[in-house]
Parts: sequence; C-alpha cells; structure tokens
Amino acid sequence: MNLTIENILLVGSLLLFASIIAGKTSYKFGVPTLILFLSIGMLAGSEGVGGIMFDDPKIAQFIGIVSLNFILFSGGLDTNWKSIKPVLKEGIALSTLGVFLTAISIGSFVYFITDFTIYESMLLGSIVSSTDAAAVFSVLRSKNLALKTNLRPTLELESGSNDPMAYVLTLAFLMLVINQDQSIYSIIPLFLQQMTIGCLAGFLFGKLSKLIINKIKLDFEGLYPVLTIALMFITFSATDFIGGNGFLAIYICAVFLGNQDLIHKKTIIKMYDGLAWLMQIVLFLTLGLLVFPSQIIPIAGIGLLISLFLIIIARPVGVFISLMFFKMKLRRRFYISWVGLRGAVPIVFATYPLIAGVEKANMIFNIVFFISVTSILIQGTTLSVFAKWLNVGLPEKIQTERDKFLSDFPKTAMKELEITSNCYAVNKKIVDLGFPKNAIIALIKRNNKYLTPNGSTVIEPHDVLVILSENQEGLELVNNCLNKAIA
Repeated sequence: MNLTIENILLVGSLLLFASIIAGKTSYKFGVPTLILFLSIGMLAGSEGVGGIMFDDPKIAQFIGIVSLNFILFSGGLDTNWKSIKPVLKEGIALSTLGVFLTAISIGSFVYFITDFTIYESMLLGSIVSSTDAAAVFSVLRSKNLALKTNLRPTLELESGSNDPMAYVLTLAFLMLVINQDQSIYSIIPLFLQQMTIGCLAGFLFGKLSKLIINKIKLDFEGLYPVLTIALMFITFSATDFIGGNGFLAIYICAVFLGNQDLIHKKTIIKMYDGLAWLMQIVLFLTLGLLVFPSQIIPIAGIGLLISLFLIIIARPVGVFISLMFFKMKLRRRFYISWVGLRGAVPIVFATYPLIAGVEKANMIFNIVFFISVTSILIQGTTLSVFAKWLNVGLPEKIQTERDKFLSDFPKTAMKELEITSNCYAVNKKIVDLGFPKNAIIALIKRNNKYLTPNGSTVIEPHDVLVILSENQEGLELVNNCLNKAIA
C-alpha cells in the first residue's frame, strides 16, 4: 500500500493506537515495548501484512533525529543533579572511554570475521558502540527497577550522554570509509571540536533558555512547553551549525534546565514525558517500516555472532577498563555491563552510510538492526533477573493509591507567613526568589481570596503565604529567602 495524503493520518493513527495497546500488555509476557513497536512497523511494512512501501533513509533519519531530540531532552529534564553528581566521573568515563573501547573491540572483531575493510569494520563498531537512551529510559522506568548505590543514575547518565561520542565516531569513520586516503589522525580535530563546542553550547543555551522562559510573559500556560520545544531545536540546530555536537548540547541544556526554578516547570516536564513516549513509538515504527525482513535473514548468523560478542565481551571490556580507576563493587560493574541496551539510536546512525552511498551500507544497516533487536530481547527482558542474581536490586515497594497521591505532596511542616511592604519578595516572581527545593507555596491569601500560585505569580504586599515544607529547617530557609522581612 502506498501512503497518500488521504490515508497517511488514518494509517499513522491506527499504527500508533495498536502500538499503545500492544505496549500496555507486553510486559505481562516480559517483552519490552520497544520490540513491539518495531514488530508492528515491520508487519505494516512492504513485506508485512500492511504492505506499506517505505524505503527512504533520509526521511527515516530526519524522523530519528527529531525523535532523539525529544527523548534526550526529556531524559535530561528528569535528571536530578544531586543524584548524578556523586557518579558524574563514572558516567563521563563510561560515555567516552567506554564507548570508544566498545567501538574498537567490535570493529576489530568484525574485521577478523568478515571481508569488511578496517574502516568499514570500525564504522560498524562505532554505530553500535553506545547504549540507547530510548531503550534504557524506557526499560528502567517501565519496569520501575529500584537499584542500589546510585546504579540507576549512573546508567541513565551514561545512556543520555554517550550518544554524542558514538555519533562523532560514526561521522569520523564514515569520512575515512569515503576518503580512504585520509589518515586516522584526521578525526582527532573533529572529535575535539564536536565535544568542546557541544559542551559549551549546551551550557550557554541552558542559561539563555532559563532566562527566556522565566522573563517572557505568555498569556497561556500551554505556550510554555511550546516555547521550550522551540528552544530545544534552536539549541540542537545552532550547535550543529557552528560545528558542535547537537545531541550533547541538548542533553546538557536539558539537565541544566531540569535543575533550575522555571515557570510552569511541572507542566513542561509532564508534556515532555508524553512527547518522549510518542517519539519513541514513532521512531521505532518508522525504523520497523524501513526494514526488509527478507534482507535480515541472510545476515542473521553473522549478526548473532557480533551481537553475542558485543554483549559478552566488548561491552564488559569497555565498562571494566573505563571504571578501573573508581571504587566500585564487582557485581555493580557486571550489572552496568549487562545494561548495555542497543535500540533505535544505532539504527538511526546506520542510515548515515545508506545516505552516503557506502558500498556495504545495506549490510551494515541490516546487521545493526539485528544487533539492536537481539540486545533488547536478551538484555531488556532479563534486567530484573540479573538485578536479583547480582544482588543490586532493592525490594519492590507496593504503592497504594493513597501513597501515590501523597508522593506528589510529601510535605509535613506548615506555616502562614504575611508579607510586609518592605519585604525583599515584594513585586518579585516566585521563580526569581530562589525558593528552597524542600518547600512550596501552596496557597496565597490576597484580599480575602485564596490563589493557587505558580512560578510566574508576583508577590504583593500583605499577601499571606501558606508554606508547606518537608521539615522545620525548610521553613527557616523560607524566612531567609524572603529576606527576613516577614511579620
């Protein structure tokens, strides 16, 4: 079936609906939702029952890049700086040195067992060298795994920050495949440029985005998430335009924003959470449509060999060497090695050789697809089992509906504070006060009326603030925040 303007919305919405329904039931059978999305895409594709003809790597790559923007940005917004700060060095080591070692290991293995040239082998290794943010975020959060001693922040930090390294390596070795006469040392300036500009741009755009979100006055709350989407794409495209790594920039920008006081922050985060899921579904459906199952079968043997080498040898080698300078229990290192999920990102990166017209591009794409599927099936379905075997999981806590309600409102101390006319907080927005993170302004009593405040609410003289805090110490911090000029 050929997609036309008349039926594209119908087909797309039916596929989306089928994916959501399938995803709802998949975990009852221990199958990750991402595999379901891929499978539905393949079934709807040119060789499936749907018969949808789709063979355009450029469109797939565009959808992939847009989707990864949302997925990485959402992951960054949800990243708590306090939780990742203790494991920052480990996360950076895994996302740089770990990715590099994994790429070299796989590339060397591919070179010895296939007729690929050394640069083609390293290109394949680079494409599958990083763990996939969409897969890791999806599986960890869907399974609601509780892990000991900062394991989860380490894994999420690694998966969110290691795609840029794999992207740079992919571009570098693709350049060497196309231009065989170039030296391998020519990729070093590219790497330094991409990573340095990406880091600086991410931080600068984060500060600029915070300023714009908090200072601009929009008439509708729903426009603030839209504004954030615009800032996200500006960050990615502007960084890429000046020669930096856009994926790294948007992740750093999102982590910065996620740990700042923003107007309507809760609305923005919830919207991104939903959009990230939507983009995961769209991305995996698109990649499923792009695949021709008849081309996967001939490479299944070599694909399985490479996949097993990646899971059993290359990933553990990368993890153990990159973490050798850190104090960490052996079982934690083994578990990090096992959570080396490959997903949509390698498949998106595999479209670059296709578009560039590399001779073995089709074979590389099909092998990468096979590796991603087997990784999700083998590792994604056994994360809970390995957590128990290695004793790195925490006992599951059964939450009642009451617990879930209270978890959104976990404050125990309350106080009413009246604002005097000479108070520092007068005529200032709540978001600009630097309010303690363990306290909130639940209500404001103004002219005998109660208002529900948000970050853009301006404090006025004689307002009575109803403060909720986790403890008495938080209430004291509120007093300091309001300049100690409260009656």
